[in-house]
Amino acid sequence: MIRTFQQEPGVLYGGVMILLLTMIILSTGLVEADSSSYRVVIRKADRKLHLYLLQNGRQRLIKTYQVVLGNNPVGHKRKQGDSATPEGDYYITHKNSRSKFYLSLGISYPNIQDADAGLQAKSITKAQHKAIVNAINRQEKPPQNTKLGGDIFIHGGGTGMLFGKPNDWTLGCIALENADIKELFDLLPVKTPVRIDP
Repeated sequence: MIRTFQQEPGVLYGGVMILLLTMIILSTGLVEADSSSYRVVIRKADRKLHLYLLQNGRQRLIKTYQVVLGNNPVGHKRKQGDSATPEGDYYITHKNSRSKFYLSLGISYPNIQDADAGLQAKSITKAQHKAIVNAINRQEKPPQNTKLGGDIFIHGGGTGMLFGKPNDWTLGCIALENADIKELFDLLPVKTPVRIDP
């Protein structure tokens, strides 16, 4: 007896994309890595997100995605409401399948360096600094309600390219095309390292 399954187009498309990524990994001679073996590097100047596979102490570029940034794209995020995209080393804190921007991956902003700078600038208290440091040391989501800001995500919603140039439209997040965030959302686990370079 032959069974047929009906799926929503988005579910089928996401499954096909994961299968294609797996085939790319296998075709490069790499063994499929466990879920903790991925790394994301975002280069703000290039508006690119690079997905790397880490294996045996080496990293191999798997795929590159076009992104757009906060509408204040140059420089590091320093405070709530500055619309800047942070720079530094972070990790994925959580996944949101009900994002108003299709799907989203939470980023661990602010990190310890952000908290140190905020304490020095007197924009956060010692108690807030300690709470951020403790959360980061436990690889949890740091407090999002300080003057440093928060709620930084890698999410869908589109790249908003105009005439082949980036149209940075977010409030500090990193936005991709919906099909691209679907691939990353399905592939990357919580705690995946995320590096954001200028």
